[in-house]
Amino acid sequence: MTGATPPNEPVGSRFREFQTRLDRRGRGRGREGGGGRGRGDGGEQLTVPPADFSSYYGRPVLKPPVWKYDIAGYLFTGGLAAGGALIGAGAQLTGRPELRTVGRWTALGGVVASTYLLIHDLGRPDRFHHMLRVAKLTSPMSVGTWILAAFGPLAGVAAVAELAHRLPPHGVLGLARRLAPPVGNAAGLAAAVTAPALATYTGVLLADTAVPSWHEAYPSLPFVFAGSALAAASGVGLIAAPATQTAPLRRLALAAAAVEFAGGHRLERMGLVGEPYTRGRSGRLVKAGRVLLAVGTAAALVSRRSRFLAAVSGAVLVASSAATRFGVFEAGKVSARDPKYTVVPQRERLDETSTTRL
Repeated sequence: MTGATPPNEPVGSRFREFQTRLDRRGRGRGREGGGGRGRGDGGEQLTVPPADFSSYYGRPVLKPPVWKYDIAGYLFTGGLAAGGALIGAGAQLTGRPELRTVGRWTALGGVVASTYLLIHDLGRPDRFHHMLRVAKLTSPMSVGTWILAAFGPLAGVAAVAELAHRLPPHGVLGLARRLAPPVGNAAGLAAAVTAPALATYTGVLLADTAVPSWHEAYPSLPFVFAGSALAAASGVGLIAAPATQTAPLRRLALAAAAVEFAGGHRLERMGLVGEPYTRGRSGRLVKAGRVLLAVGTAAALVSRRSRFLAAVSGAVLVASSAATRFGVFEAGKVSARDPKYTVVPQRERLDETSTTRL
């Protein structure tokens, strides 16, 4: 047939040609007989209904994460522990004993809380032990488990060493009193070495999933989590340490804000899959985290002589870190529930691939 579409053409092209011929016939009948069912004459129009993003039986395309909010708390406390270890080591090297003590106990408290939350989410304590049977470098979960297992004892030894001065000076306990400080210093520095990995591996862990808003944020989440960890630990230091030793914390809070703002800005520029970071409950949490971070950092910078203002700025920084972690966690759950965050990027990638091949 002259003008017919070859049989190997896509079905969509053949359908559009068929629809065009029907529309032409309808317009011809409308001019001849004053009626018809073609386009523009009030008759029925043959069109493909607009595509929606529902799935079979209304179920999501992806299975939403089974993690409960224990994991959101784990993300926060793990970062707090890492930041505390870094602050403790920095205070140790610069001769700030009170700040060193605060940093070490922050690290221990954070790692204990994060371990509890992780085990509680797993359901049984022995599951955490079972995860240590294998060391798999390609699995962020396996690597993170080993990082946590190495960091915890080191942070514990460094923190317990702060109690050495309470021991009697003679006998076996006196020997422990003399040995504890150097052992604690070595453990504190070793914990600080593993702290950056503890602060950022959770970002890699989330990005390694198929959840759209986490997976596409793989270049940014480690930086967001690193800044959040430093902000939280700086906040605890501003609350608990003497004002005469908190000058480094103010500079650290400023650096943390710069890192987190840079990473957060990239989250918002991810296009469609970045929507959960700016809309709904998750978006409100992320925005609250950014506002609190800006307010807390500004207050910390002007709190040099005010113990009260330092404590308030520290509390705001801790709250900003918690809001950010819970916001990121909630954003991932939102993107897994809505099929459009999975379907639309896939179609865009297919279109780009087809265009490149042509």
